[in-house]
Amino acid sequence: MGKNDFLTPKAIANRIKAKGLQKLRWYCQMCQKQCRDENGFKCHCMSESHQRQMEIFGQNPNRIVGGYSEEFESLFLEHMKRSHRFSRVAATVVYNEYIADRHHVHMNSTQWATLTEFVKYLGKTGKCKVEETPKGWFITYIDNDSETLFKEKMKNKRIRADLADEEKQEREIKRQIERAEQLMGGAETMDGSEQQLELPPKPLEKSETDQKIKLTLGSLSKSVVKERAESSRLIFDEIDNEKRVKGSKDGEKGGKNGIGGGKSVLDELMREEEQAKERSNRKDYWLCEGIIVKVMSKALADKGYYKQKGVIRKVIDKYVGEIEMLENKHVLRVDQEELETVIPQIGGLVRIVNGAYRGSNARLLAIDTNNFCAKVQIERGIYDGKILKAIEYEDISKLAQ
Repeated sequence: MGKNDFLTPKAIANRIKAKGLQKLRWYCQMCQKQCRDENGFKCHCMSESHQRQMEIFGQNPNRIVGGYSEEFESLFLEHMKRSHRFSRVAATVVYNEYIADRHHVHMNSTQWATLTEFVKYLGKTGKCKVEETPKGWFITYIDNDSETLFKEKMKNKRIRADLADEEKQEREIKRQIERAEQLMGGAETMDGSEQQLELPPKPLEKSETDQKIKLTLGSLSKSVVKERAESSRLIFDEIDNEKRVKGSKDGEKGGKNGIGGGKSVLDELMREEEQAKERSNRKDYWLCEGIIVKVMSKALADKGYYKQKGVIRKVIDKYVGEIEMLENKHVLRVDQEELETVIPQIGGLVRIVNGAYRGSNARLLAIDTNNFCAKVQIERGIYDGKILKAIEYEDISKLAQ
């Protein structure tokens, strides 16, 4: 049995030592290797495998650090949501629970140098409620994507729709009352008999005889009351008929709009849906197959590719496009930061590459050069025929025929 075989006491001791957490400064995230001391970390940094990984890191360091930062943040918030969803807890406690897994993404590979900077970042972005106390930083998870929040949002929508219905009903009742008062006033002015009935009051005089005084209510007053009742009944019958006709029209409008509320509430709901689609479909990558782009890399100017157009045939890792040039049919691999969208002539087909209607094909209707935006009409799909009046140049690109 060799000196460093699997079952030797030294190998077992090394595995026991490596099982627990070691110092953060001696961990290499690119190689995912933990060293036990400074000398071991120095030897690892001089190794050939580490040098190869550092060459990869040097090609695009910002993207790699950003990826580690995003992964660290998502895992940290996932642990908060699972373990301390509704509680106020010290940040150090959550961090110690998070790093208990030895295969976690280490903080020295992210954009945050200390836990305090990371906690402040969570507070600024509104993902956690942050408090600084004499005992340290305390954080509370803000549940922005739970089912309860969605139910609360739908409840608020229903309340706004009900309020719109109540306001509409109150306006209708007020309109009926005003019209009834107008019709009643006209009926009183046209009826001269009522004016004749208004006689000056006559004092009661007792005659010398012992006859009893009889007070008789005139039949004319009864007829007036009866006429008033009939006229009011006719008035409200007419108003009810108008209300039924108008209600049927409003029902048709409500059926078309999908909501029986006022126009302002409907516009607000539609605007909220547009904003939700914009937030969910707005990404930091926009490349897709079948669109025409322009190469803006000055490093490729010597080879004649600068400001030349090509068709994206394949997308690699969301950010890199494999482009077939239109002139010489050469194939290049270019990062999206060195590419630019192409706007066709009016009437040409474009692909919406970012935003609320990402992935839809549309036809270019007009171009606003002052505001750097265009007017397009979506073709096919669930949004067929919808017109977008102002969409930015960066969100559309010419579609290859």
